[in-house]
Amino acid sequence: MFAASFFMGTSTGLAETATPVLVVDADSRQVLYQEDAGVSWYPASTTKLMTAFVVFEALRSGEVTLTTPVVMTRNAMKQAFLESGLTVGRTMTVEDALFATITASANDVAVALAEAVASDETSFVRRMNEAAARLGLTGTHFSNPNGLFDRDTYTTARDLALLGMEVDRAFPEYRRFFLASAVTIDGKEIKSNNLLLTRFNGTIGMKTGFLCASGRNFVGLATRNGKRVVVVILGATTERERNERSAQYLTQAFEGRLPSDAGLVDDLQNRTDVAPQDMRIRLCTDQSAAYEAERNALYPMGLPGHASYLQDRIPEKTHAITTWISDNLTDVPVPTPRPQG
Repeated sequence: MFAASFFMGTSTGLAETATPVLVVDADSRQVLYQEDAGVSWYPASTTKLMTAFVVFEALRSGEVTLTTPVVMTRNAMKQAFLESGLTVGRTMTVEDALFATITASANDVAVALAEAVASDETSFVRRMNEAAARLGLTGTHFSNPNGLFDRDTYTTARDLALLGMEVDRAFPEYRRFFLASAVTIDGKEIKSNNLLLTRFNGTIGMKTGFLCASGRNFVGLATRNGKRVVVVILGATTERERNERSAQYLTQAFEGRLPSDAGLVDDLQNRTDVAPQDMRIRLCTDQSAAYEAERNALYPMGLPGHASYLQDRIPEKTHAITTWISDNLTDVPVPTPRPQG
């Protein structure tokens, strides 16, 4: 799964202790800052950026439209960590399914959306990996459309930055899907975990993710004074840490306080000889309190007595989703269960 590769980058950090960071000028593609940007990592729900990319391609080619029905199948409803409140047979449009997948990070809707675009989930995942190869994401592989734990789903900060920039560049007409800070599904509100949407001026996306194995991940895009910056944070311990560090790097980038002589993001090499870390012991066991205390000492921004980088107050943008019952549910075969994390 992992082939040997020489790692080139500005960081001297060891892959064993990495929590990768990458900041990129989205227009020039210059790396402004990086720590272990080529180290393999579990993407969690940042996977849904590629799900959105494949759906956007299908919309552009005319395979589906924004009004194509997306039916919640039994396969979709057997996903883990469901909070959508949906049941088998409930149906929504592709447009609403994109909001549910991106804003609410709904694992069930992501699978149903994949099944609506391709003949089945497996075929959709094949498209995801084909797209990754076309985009030069040499350290990335997907095994599902929602990012639930699978050892065969991995990526790097470098690849996620490239993916985020390409989603934004290739499909400007769909930027609105990344701007909503909440959705309602049949009246039930689900807020985005991207606090920057309501606390950091200029934020225009893109996707958060969390698994015990991955920690808290973020692919963010913001613009100020005509400058567009992408930030990728992987393996953060708390939502506060993830949000504050992302806002800090963006602030420093916009103020010109990050170096810009680290080369192009495309030229960073992926460290594909090292398997992704598993953060579960540090984040989801009785050892997590001590690890969190260490991280809080490293990144105290936003804690009591410390300044916050999230000072702005931006009105929420909520997208309302209304579902209906499908009259002709054609279910898909249930695949072999995969490990959950």
